[in-house]
Amino acid sequence: MKVPFLDLKAHNRSLRPEIQAALEPVLSEAQFILGPAVETFEAHFAQYLGARYCVGLNNGTSALHMALLACGIGPGDEVITTPATWISTAWAISYVQAKPVFVDIDPVTYTLDPELVERAITPRTRAMLPVHLYGQAADLAALSRLADKYGLALIEDAAQAHGAKYAGRCAGTIGRAGCFSFYPGKNLGAFGEAGCVVTDDPAIAQRIHCLRDHGQERRHHHVAIGYNTRMEGMQAAVLDAKLPHLDSWNGARRSHSVVYRRLLADLPGLILPEAPKPDAHVWHLFVVRTRGRYRNELRALLAERGIATGIHYPTPVPFQPAYAHLGYKPGDFPVAEDLMHNCLSLPMFPELTREQIEYTAGVMTEILGAVYA
Repeated sequence: MKVPFLDLKAHNRSLRPEIQAALEPVLSEAQFILGPAVETFEAHFAQYLGARYCVGLNNGTSALHMALLACGIGPGDEVITTPATWISTAWAISYVQAKPVFVDIDPVTYTLDPELVERAITPRTRAMLPVHLYGQAADLAALSRLADKYGLALIEDAAQAHGAKYAGRCAGTIGRAGCFSFYPGKNLGAFGEAGCVVTDDPAIAQRIHCLRDHGQERRHHHVAIGYNTRMEGMQAAVLDAKLPHLDSWNGARRSHSVVYRRLLADLPGLILPEAPKPDAHVWHLFVVRTRGRYRNELRALLAERGIATGIHYPTPVPFQPAYAHLGYKPGDFPVAEDLMHNCLSLPMFPELTREQIEYTAGVMTEILGAVYA
């Protein structure tokens, strides 16, 4: 049996008529950059999340970049974030010439540890940038208290958490700004690159509207050094067609996670992901940890049996060569390092079948049973 890590063909096949219908007005009117389709999606996504404003952008990296700029983060400032994330989280901090300050993660949720965040706050700290890793919301209550206590901007990296909840609110709507990626493999994915920032602050929304379109307040009137980070009309149309299905897709992911956890429970050499607050997790990824640095061998054996897996992510961001100048060293982030040296992402997408999950779990049981016999 073949079990793909992600099956975008299956994911998009059933929506083909809806997507074609959504694309037709964009094609007919040739509104390819911004335009009515973007405005419609912005309104619908803001409504879905319960945010006042949504500003469509060209990708999730730009969303993080624009949010930091709009919150006034700049040269000499420090922004506390996680070492366990995709590099874009740190890039955005560097783009505004601020300094990323990395602290370790919680061993259960794999998100920023608020206690360590507070220890890392200095007079230069201006913002916190937690990542809702793998689809699970960070401890936003504790981080919000720190933001209020120290006067910091809380900016959420919700690129993997479309529809995740925290205390009844959607991830991305609790901080000053929330940043989303619509990369094709996300829970809500475009047919290419796209992203957005959501916020309840009209000044932040207005600032990003201006920055994304070459710093224009109106046509040919440039009031700031701007950027070209506009969302395309065709991507917005695709996203708007997909948005009504997001909750059902997330429900399927949650169901898959339950089956995985039941079938893999108590398997020797394996640590399963946990969801202390089930609604806070939308299972963008189902990430297990191996014991004893066995991850790469397990991955190779699964591939031999037709099961595709991923690694998210193999190297803590502060240990990337681009950030060597910050001086971090192995042992500075014991929880994140253990996760990233041993993590393995199993197949996870809404169309994954029970048979595929059972086959994957059966092969893993066979492999690990033999290793730990």
